[in-house]
Amino acid sequence: MSNGRVVVLFGGRSEIGLEVVARIAGGATVILAARRSSDLADQRERLECEDAAAVHTVEFDANDTSAHDGLIQQIVAEHGPIDDAIVAFGILGDQAKAEVDSAHALQIAHTDYLAQISVLTPLATAMRAAKRGNIVVFSSVAGVRVRRANYVYGSTKAGLDGFASGLSDALHGSGVHLLLVRSGFVIGAMTKDLMASGTKPAPMSRTAPQVADAVVKALHSGKHVVWVPGALRPFFFVMRLLPQAIWRRMPR
Repeated sequence: MSNGRVVVLFGGRSEIGLEVVARIAGGATVILAARRSSDLADQRERLECEDAAAVHTVEFDANDTSAHDGLIQQIVAEHGPIDDAIVAFGILGDQAKAEVDSAHALQIAHTDYLAQISVLTPLATAMRAAKRGNIVVFSSVAGVRVRRANYVYGSTKAGLDGFASGLSDALHGSGVHLLLVRSGFVIGAMTKDLMASGTKPAPMSRTAPQVADAVVKALHSGKHVVWVPGALRPFFFVMRLLPQAIWRRMPR
């Protein structure tokens, strides 16, 4: 039975995004936005098992920024105001390649920063008009102090973190709440190639379900920022104080 809530996942194949949606899908109409949207049977089945009232898919290309505004308007027109929007698309990229291939560096920057702004701006406008809703944005501790080992990806997260923090302040008093997630290393699909190449999980690493648990708990408590795990917050307070000569040797 529908409870009238509309939940949208931008990045319909995102491991973490799906875990978050699975925890709030009960009774809601869920829209999965992704490329090749007709090939999301597994994701739909997962959410139907979590008692979503209905699961729909829409075509969404993060890099086609000209289409984002229209897509959000289409979702609202067809399903009603968005109650929960989880923005969970992105790429890790290849740091070594990005250091010598500007096209690849720009690809990472476009997907992980510019495309995020392209979605968040019309999304915030639509939700502000409805005077309600939650937006979840995934930053990373990689952007808190950018490391030499992954500075291309880290720089996009630093930019996104700043944009989302400012957007959260701009939404204050509008009825729309933005939750900024600063997670550490997540063991899962996005990092499997790194681990296959010999990179070890960073200290305090978490899995997608663990991140989702923290995100949903933070949503329910009305937090504006959540660190996953929470111990990373004091850790990075100290890390900001390290001399640059030591910091540049820090691993990924």
